[in-house]
Order: sequence, then C-alpha cells, then structure tokens
Amino acid sequence: MAISKAKKETLVADLTALLADAKLTAYARYQGLTVADLQDLRRAAREAGVKIKVVKNRLVRVAMNEIAVYKDTDTTGLTGQLVYAISDTDEVAPAKVLAAFAKTHPALELLGGFNDLGHTLNQAEITTLAAMPSKNELIAQVVAQLLSPLTDTISGTSGLLSGIVSGLEAKLEA
Repeated sequence: MAISKAKKETLVADLTALLADAKLTAYARYQGLTVADLQDLRRAAREAGVKIKVVKNRLVRVAMNEIAVYKDTDTTGLTGQLVYAISDTDEVAPAKVLAAFAKTHPALELLGGFNDLGHTLNQAEITTLAAMPSKNELIAQVVAQLLSPLTDTISGTSGLLSGIVSGLEAKLEA
C-alpha cells in the first residue's frame, strides 16, 4: 500500500524534529525479525529512553537534508530494511539498545549511525560505542574514584580509633 504525499510529509516532519534533537542515531538491518521481535525491541528501547523508527531510507535522507548539521552527511549506508534508534538524551543508549537486542536476536545487524555533529559512524565505531559504559555508569565510576581516598582515610582512622579504645579497655580491666 502506497503512502500518501501528506502522510510522507508528516513522517518527514516528525523525523526532522527527532533527528534535529538527537544526540545519536544508530541503525541496524532487521531483515528476518518478526513483528513480535520488533515489539520487544521497542519495549526495551522505551525503557532506555530511545525511540525506534522503521521508515523508508529515502524519507530519512529527506529529513536529514532539512537539518543543517546533516546536510553533508554520507548516507550511502542507508540501504535495505533498516530500523533506526534515536535518543535525544544519551549519546550511547541507541547503540547499546540495538547491540543488546542483537545478542539475543542474530537477525538484527548493527550497521552504523550518526552523531549530533553530523559525523557518520561505521559498523566498528558504533559497535565500540555500544560497548562503552552509559553516562550514569561513567559518572558513578568517577564519583567512586573521587571518594576512594576519603573512604580509605575513614577506614584507617576508624581502625586506629578502635585500637586505642581496645587498649584503653585492656588498661581499665587490668
């Protein structure tokens, strides 16, 4: 069934708005996935704050041409049946969602993406990005590193104080 011109214009407008605010857009080939699999992917993406779109690649190209950042972006990789994962809040979430889903569904093949600066990410780059910790995990690691000397100092001081208290108790009992 063909999509009417008005429907295409609405889709392009929605895609343009999504891509303009996106921190990362990752795409993957989904040929061989069932409708139920795609629903599971959408559910997992929604929990991670990622939007999943299945639209014609030509409409994505049209939407990208309407955004200044993406005008010169290489779109030659946008071929075949692709699913797009888009996030406006996290730089790695779209890649992580697609990579995690691809582990349990081999029919999904992570192919590439676009960052918020309009740079094209190839398959190796997007896979590496998917393996990185999320923003919250990185923040937790930094906080743990910053608190480590303080925790060590407190542990050492409490050990010293307990030694003094034990010594005083032994003197009192004697």
